[in-house]
Amino acid sequence: QVQLTESGGGLVQAGGSLRLSCAASGRTFSTYAMAWFRQAPGQDREFVAVIKWDNTYYADSVKGRFTISRDNAKTTVYLQMNSLKPEDTAVYYCAANPSDIVRYTPGLYDYWGQGTQVTVSS
Repeated sequence: QVQLTESGGGLVQAGGSLRLSCAASGRTFSTYAMAWFRQAPGQDREFVAVIKWDNTYYADSVKGRFTISRDNAKTTVYLQMNSLKPEDTAVYYCAANPSDIVRYTPGLYDYWGQGTQVTVSS
């Protein structure tokens, strides 16, 4: 069982930055694929970024602006978000999957955090 707790959301002006954190429980954290998804009001939950071992993958909409990283000693995954846009406004969720295959679909992730709100004003 893995428990995930996100933090770091908030209100920021367009062009600004935020760093989200996701603290995870569990002794096998380093073997999990850790991902960030987001969900805007009235929209489906969408993939943002994932990290498996040292490999990272991003949605086209955030590539070059967002960076996902992990600290296995702290069992924490981060999402550094730069050059934020109003369309990045959403609830951001951390998710974990023990599979060796990188997943981009929310339904294939086993564990989820409660989410943290990110609001970007224009």
